[in-house]
Amino acid sequence: MTVISVIVGSVRQGRFSEKSARWILDRLQQRAGIEVRLLDLADYPMPFFDAALPPGMPGRPAYGPEVVKRWTQAIAASDGFVIVTPEYNYAPPAVLKNAIDWVYQEWHRKAVTFVGHGGVGGSRAIQQLREIAVELHLAPIRHAVHIPIAAVYAHFQGKDVSPHLTELDGVANQAIDDLLWWTKALKTARENA
Repeated sequence: MTVISVIVGSVRQGRFSEKSARWILDRLQQRAGIEVRLLDLADYPMPFFDAALPPGMPGRPAYGPEVVKRWTQAIAASDGFVIVTPEYNYAPPAVLKNAIDWVYQEWHRKAVTFVGHGGVGGSRAIQQLREIAVELHLAPIRHAVHIPIAAVYAHFQGKDVSPHLTELDGVANQAIDDLLWWTKALKTARENA
């Protein structure tokens, strides 16, 4: 079974990221032949990376914090990812970058796409995450979902955001199609290597 993990990249109180993550998760669950998991960073309260050796260092010992071990196992068990990110000051949140930085080998040769929200649909945060993904040997696909700021404003005003998200179903389906194609191709390649 192919496992796609949707990562909620914010731990902020009252966050919009949880709604957009559950929306994309629902679309993924409509697809046959995959298992979809929600990896909420609120469930993985990792300390800021402070280890003496980086995750990519050959021969480094396993990291001590149990939450980091759980996070690493969740990433290792995934074949592809959808990272849901807000944009804070032209960038993804520090908590998301920290979670990414705790892991290295487990990201390798897997596909990833992004769902962003905030200024210009989170595009600047997504662009930075694409560059980070390449360094981690992830394969960022071309399509992503950019949720307009109007949806975020509606959320914080207590309004229904589903009309804003439903408008993006076509874009989401294109991103999912591509993510699943690349995930299958890369999984096959990893298994045959």
